[in-house]
Amino acid sequence: MAKESIKARQRKRERLVAHYADKRRELKEAGDYEGLQKLPRNASPVRLKNRCKITGRPKGYIRQFGICRNMFRQMASDGKIPGVTKASW
Repeated sequence: MAKESIKARQRKRERLVAHYADKRRELKEAGDYEGLQKLPRNASPVRLKNRCKITGRPKGYIRQFGICRNMFRQMASDGKIPGVTKASW
């Protein structure tokens, strides 16, 4: 489980990216790269990291569900993810 400070930092970056998305798009279309450099560093979507929404784990992330493989397996076994069942043959 990731530290709360790491998860909070990630949420802060997500808010900044959403806040500056329109301004970044306008500056890019205008070709104003000087203006882009004056924006906060964390406003760039490249600085985001895919993290599990439950535990904050950065590795083993499954995009379709937004959670890590460990949580996916546990939730699928408990029947908390609709349409997902454990394979058996």
